[in-house]
Amino acid sequence: MIDIHSHILVNVDDGPETMEETFRLFEQAVVEGITALISTSHALHPRYHVQCHIVSEQIAQLQQEINRRKLPLTLYPGHEVRLAGNIVELHEKGQLHTLAQSNYMLVELPSSFIPPYISTIIYNLLTAGITPIIAHPELNAAIAKNPSILEQLIREGALAQITAGSLAGKFGKSIQQFSLKLVRSNLVHTYGSDVHNIKSRPFLFEKGLQFLEKQKQLDAVDIFLENNARIINNQPFIVYEPENNFSKKSWKLFGSMKK
Repeated sequence: MIDIHSHILVNVDDGPETMEETFRLFEQAVVEGITALISTSHALHPRYHVQCHIVSEQIAQLQQEINRRKLPLTLYPGHEVRLAGNIVELHEKGQLHTLAQSNYMLVELPSSFIPPYISTIIYNLLTAGITPIIAHPELNAAIAKNPSILEQLIREGALAQITAGSLAGKFGKSIQQFSLKLVRSNLVHTYGSDVHNIKSRPFLFEKGLQFLEKQKQLDAVDIFLENNARIINNQPFIVYEPENNFSKKSWKLFGSMKK
């Protein structure tokens, strides 16, 4: 299994502070059945901006040590990019990582509102050949109040990533149930842990999937894991078309084409 959203680099953002903590995360990932991690350190965040070269250098160093310790785990570079008007320009200058060097970019919204220019940013990214994936929309207050906002962003060409901890109940019952509603409404396309540390922000990767299975969302589990793999391979997503009544499900390919 592939985890597309993780904070695993050492002492660069609000993830692990030491090499020991990072390798505890790697060991836990292996226990949970994760075989690949996309490292998505914060970029353009008010508190953190991890530069591209730091991401690349740490990924190479950590992978070398992973191989030395013979852990069955592969790392890929990425960023969790805070929504900003100059995303496309910065990417074209080589200052932002997409996910695993694909045509997908993980984009983070502010926690309490939706910036008015978001549709323009989605359009500009798509025009530049980059498909934006909205990180943890279930944690955005505006979307929680009005889920049709997320539906509109998806119709404009964005995709969405649900967080394992949200489905596992880490953030409370209301967010868990709202996350399930988004899944059932075909407004989620991919799945990540957003892991930061072992204690307060663990993987919960298996637990989130088990919750979906108990809720009879087996198709969603399959789609999320398949689409995670498609990011690594830079292939189009398989998604269900969002419907206003959420009753009719139709398959389609969506997103990045292989370079």
